[in-house]
Amino acid sequence: QVQLVESGGGLAQPGGSLRLSCAASGFPFSASAMSWARQVTQNPGPNLDLVAGLYSDGKYTYYTDAVKGRFTISRDNAKNMLYLEMNDLRPEDTGTYFCVKERSADYLNFFDTWGQGTQVTVSS
Repeated sequence: QVQLVESGGGLAQPGGSLRLSCAASGFPFSASAMSWARQVTQNPGPNLDLVAGLYSDGKYTYYTDAVKGRFTISRDNAKNMLYLEMNDLRPEDTGTYFCVKERSADYLNFFDTWGQGTQVTVSS
């Protein structure tokens, strides 16, 4: 079955950096668009907001306006890994970040499956 295991979250100071990783298995990783989504703690329910995504071949990337220029999403199809490099972190980046398998190779924000999430807290 599909497994998505996130790691790399933690506590960071404003202006700091974190690198999230996602190990994927159980599906043809290179055939799926992948994304990172965030659940903000004050929002109830399983609402996930798309933060960044990229197509299966990595040729198209998307970033929500709030993270453009600070976050970089990447993937290694040979290793079935997805990454999110987070720089210049701000308190409003705080939340639980989920690795998301999209439903197609070239469409984003159409979530299929997600992992258990990794907590990112930005605070001084």
